[in-house]
Amino acid sequence: MSKAVELKFASYNIHKAVGTDGRRDPDRILSVLRELDADVIALQEVDRRFGRREAVLPRAHVEEHGYQIVGCAMRPDSMGWHGNAILVKRGIGVTGSAPVHLPTLEPRGAVRADLAHGKARLRVVGMHLDLSGLRRREQLRAVTRDLAGCDGACPTVLMGDFNQWSARAGSMREFEGARRGAWQALVPGRSFPSRQPVAPLDRIVLSCEWQLRALGVHHSALAARASDHLPVWAVVAL
Repeated sequence: MSKAVELKFASYNIHKAVGTDGRRDPDRILSVLRELDADVIALQEVDRRFGRREAVLPRAHVEEHGYQIVGCAMRPDSMGWHGNAILVKRGIGVTGSAPVHLPTLEPRGAVRADLAHGKARLRVVGMHLDLSGLRRREQLRAVTRDLAGCDGACPTVLMGDFNQWSARAGSMREFEGARRGAWQALVPGRSFPSRQPVAPLDRIVLSCEWQLRALGVHHSALAARASDHLPVWAVVAL
């Protein structure tokens, strides 16, 4: 019997590296990523919004922490697509990537990466959804349509800042009904605002092949200061 594949996935809205003290401190974000020690991380708000939209995290420092940056940048100085980026630990292969265009009135987006870990193929989508509940549902439908058009189905993880306050209602109904058997919608816990979190805005959704091992919100003293969101994570296995 082949050995089970076990991976830690995480999602983190880094708020352009501006902490709750109002200071922009990329090194503080990198320290939180080191605390997380996830295999695959979806980042939101990783680029500045205006001008050249340059990345707020130095690429060289991210790579020094052992991560590859999945290539989905929209501009030469950016790290992500509309601020969304995916980091993958060295040793996990990146076999493809693409931006996912979302219906929106404000700058929102998603990025998709195809990965290889040993003999396992897997797919990851990182996203930052709209403030409007109706628009969020349309955006999740756009993501699932994009996945349906990919070459070959494989175990998939969706994660990001869903801007979803209710644990089960709203846009999360996209994973109920006929789709309930295809997706496992997880609520890691309250992640916003980081100092005294009250809302579970950040979510992880697994395809049916994954087995959940552990789930949570990373609430360290440093994470409470580094951004207005706390990172969420899940350990899963195939």
